[in-house]
Amino acid sequence: MKIIFFGTPQFAVPCLEGLLNHPEFEVLGIVTQPDKRRGRGNKVTFSPVKAVALEYQLPVWQPQRIKKDVPTLTQLRQLTADVFVVVAYGQILSQEILDMPKLGCVNVHGSILPQYRGAAPIQWCLYHGETETGITTMLMDAGMDTGAMLLKAYTPIGLFDNAQQLAQTLTNSGADLLVETLLKLESQEIQPIPQDESQATYAPLIQKPDYALDWSKAAIDLHNQIRGFVPNCVASLRDKSLKVILTAPLSTAYLSQLPPELSISEQEFSSLVANSGRPGEIMSIIKGVGPLVQTGEGLLLLREVQLAGKRIQSAWDLVNGMRLTVGEVLGNG
Repeated sequence: MKIIFFGTPQFAVPCLEGLLNHPEFEVLGIVTQPDKRRGRGNKVTFSPVKAVALEYQLPVWQPQRIKKDVPTLTQLRQLTADVFVVVAYGQILSQEILDMPKLGCVNVHGSILPQYRGAAPIQWCLYHGETETGITTMLMDAGMDTGAMLLKAYTPIGLFDNAQQLAQTLTNSGADLLVETLLKLESQEIQPIPQDESQATYAPLIQKPDYALDWSKAAIDLHNQIRGFVPNCVASLRDKSLKVILTAPLSTAYLSQLPPELSISEQEFSSLVANSGRPGEIMSIIKGVGPLVQTGEGLLLLREVQLAGKRIQSAWDLVNGMRLTVGEVLGNG
């Protein structure tokens, strides 16, 4: 099967490598986003997918706007690929492109469609506290993740999984599902299933306001926001910006799910919640771990944080370094 691969971030790399290492597939070339300048040195860097393409000495196309790039479109058409595989490419494909390959364009999407269509499905499913997600392969159409579904693979979500960890799990699952999908598509063993529009939900691009923490929200909602948008959620401490990286919600509903190093007895928990304070107020400091913060509903234990201009540190180191005390109040982001 002759394949052209469209992809950009690290999430797409296992899928590409799975195709490159399979005897039934021939990857003719790679389409990825243009190189960008990044970091303090403003150095030109290229995408993780391009790095793999160069390693395998594959042709690479990097159009600014693929729908308008006539030379790239001409070359893609001339290669007469059987299928285009698209994994987190980052540009919308025109109907002209979708119609080029014989078997169509197969997309690997990081959710169980039709839920969480859009740019950030992994982050938003964590934000909303989902306990299960997965990968869907689909035949692309002109809509935003609206094409007919091919195969699905389900993945449970733990209370302490974050977006980075879940993405790694899903991308490995996606690589296996992609191979299975392509082989079954070629042998006509798959019947594409239209999506139920009434069940569709969306996962839009994350905006800067989404990172702001509001201590009047429930502890579980703050925990889900922090792990979903890791490492960017921000509050304030003594008029300084404070990113919150790792937390644990403390309530009777979640005590049994706490990791061993945070195990708390019912008696200890009862004493911790005996008093309530203002949202953002440090109610207690757990030795060796960090501050316990009052929220709009329940307590949130801070475990890892990052002050502006500093490295990520344990919340216990923050307590010692800033001499935090019970009764201090963290501000909203």
